[in-house]
Amino acid sequence: MGWIADENGIDATALLALNSDSTPGSWRTRVSAPHNPEPNNVKSWLAAARADVLFEATSLNVATGEPAIAHIRAALEHGAHAITANKGPIVHAYRELRDLAAKQGKKFLFESTVMDGVPIFSLFEQMPAIHLQGFHGILNSTTNVILSEMETGLTFDEALQKAQSLGIAETDATHDIDGWDAAVKTAALVTVLMETPIRLEEIAREGIRDLTPQALRNAKRDGWPFKLVCRATREGIGVKSSVAPEKVLATSPMGKISGTSSYIYFETDIFPGLAITEENPGLYATAYGMLADFVRAVRG
Repeated sequence: MGWIADENGIDATALLALNSDSTPGSWRTRVSAPHNPEPNNVKSWLAAARADVLFEATSLNVATGEPAIAHIRAALEHGAHAITANKGPIVHAYRELRDLAAKQGKKFLFESTVMDGVPIFSLFEQMPAIHLQGFHGILNSTTNVILSEMETGLTFDEALQKAQSLGIAETDATHDIDGWDAAVKTAALVTVLMETPIRLEEIAREGIRDLTPQALRNAKRDGWPFKLVCRATREGIGVKSSVAPEKVLATSPMGKISGTSSYIYFETDIFPGLAITEENPGLYATAYGMLADFVRAVRG
């Protein structure tokens, strides 16, 4: 849809009113600041807006992390704080962007990348000198909904359609179903919290495509339901990580996770077990994570 900018702010009502105008470029011209040339790239857009903070929420590119990385880099070079809900930049360029933010005296924050707005990354900032040994959990709500629905008798396709109707699964849910989303979240946690860069290909990954409704119903009946579990454990100077369906004891905290809920269990040198459960969040939870990062950034 192009780039729009006005350092004095954009009238949201006027923008919505122009939404039905199909004339190419017409709404951009009328909404953009009249005294500035229309921006045509992220750098000119940041300059025209005189941005103090960038909210980066483009779609995840598993392979490269772009264009999110370029957007965040441009924001920091411009002199703005950068806040993202995109996991790609954490996996592919965390140290570069972290160091650039420090050099510029700005914040690079990403709380919404894992478990919506739950303060996972900022939690560990409040626990200095903690040594994280490993973690495991359920971090992908789409597959969790699909598995829960298949346990009730729905086919895979029917369960996927249910997840899509709830607004949880995308039209193309390949990244969720094949474990890519969970793997990227695992990589982000390992990279930041365990301070160990890890490539996606180093994470043993298996999705849920091969699980049948019968197998899921039988497992639940026996008290060991299947869950798509993320794991990471320190081994020597490295970290061993995996994403795969596992049978989990139904009465355990992880076994009780269903629907859009998430769960993570941390093992540290000080706290042998530290668990966080997120119960059926709405889409607002991710937005809250970005808002919380915004508050942290501007408070200094």
